[in-house]
Amino acid sequence: MEKQFPKNVRQIGNVSDEPKIYVEDYVDTYLNQMCEKVTDNPAGIALVGEILTQDGQGVVYISGAVKLSDIEVNAEELKITDEMWNEADEERKRFFPEYDIVGWCLLEKGRPMSRSREIRNIHEKTFSRSDTVFVWKDVIEKEEMFYAYKYGELMQIGGHYIYYEKNPSMQNYMISTRKKIGVTPSEMVEDRAAKDFRSAVREKLEDKEQRQNSRFAYVTSILLVVVVLAIGVSTMNNYDKMEAVQSSLEALSQSVGVGEADQEQLAEEAIANEQSVQTSDNKEESQSTDAASSGTVPETSTIQEQLSEEDYYVVKKGDTLDSISEKIYGNALHVEAICKMNGLSDGNLIYIGQKLLLP
Repeated sequence: MEKQFPKNVRQIGNVSDEPKIYVEDYVDTYLNQMCEKVTDNPAGIALVGEILTQDGQGVVYISGAVKLSDIEVNAEELKITDEMWNEADEERKRFFPEYDIVGWCLLEKGRPMSRSREIRNIHEKTFSRSDTVFVWKDVIEKEEMFYAYKYGELMQIGGHYIYYEKNPSMQNYMISTRKKIGVTPSEMVEDRAAKDFRSAVREKLEDKEQRQNSRFAYVTSILLVVVVLAIGVSTMNNYDKMEAVQSSLEALSQSVGVGEADQEQLAEEAIANEQSVQTSDNKEESQSTDAASSGTVPETSTIQEQLSEEDYYVVKKGDTLDSISEKIYGNALHVEAICKMNGLSDGNLIYIGQKLLLP
């Protein structure tokens, strides 16, 4: 079956050039993660995917990414050996057996123009196929430039697409390598369907907790009324006072949603309690109070008990919401969602040690 163009895409720049380049969202996230780990030496990434012709157009799908071994820089010259490419290809066979290496990406601070010829030579030596891709990403400015190998040259492409689909191969690779690159596991590598499901579960837990708190408030109110009746009704021989107590009980029952039949039952129980208290001694009054106080109260549960530590981020020294969003999701687009999830009206008012629930 012929591959279909992705429907869920985000356009980056002017995409009128050919070939059309599509980068899967997890790959884009992974490249942004790797930008945070670049120090003095550049980092190299092998890009994995397919080069196709669709509707008469050249199309490149980048569905995976594999980190190359640490690149050496000798006298400002990049050193990428055949052994590095072979290691990357072994990783490709392990995690992406259905795809090929279709290009590479260089992550470095700035974009030295003096490297242009060197980059072309490396690409020409390793990738002789037309439409293979080279991506030059500036880790400081977070800017990227896409090139395609055409007519024996690396030609700059005006834009590309980010597309979204279920991508378990890239998820598995990111999970497998997160310890090597120092990335904390989070929902950034979780299937979006699973994320939506977990959000639905969280809403149900919140609703369940509200219902439990409502029942707890109702039971507590009834127990307090019984205690008051047990202690005080014995002194109420006056019918008018008794009628006032009954009216208060009816009002309390209405406030927690009790029907008329339940109100009559509560009133009868109150009168019965009055009669029993009037004929009992102080010891029986104490026993009635203890029995009321030891009534069964439903246990409450909190959302925090049913969510794992991976659902939270603990604020560290120097953190901002922008840096937290970058660290967890690979970009700063989730700041507003973090604020809404944690009820933050001012995103700058976070403190060290604060637990932020992740959206």
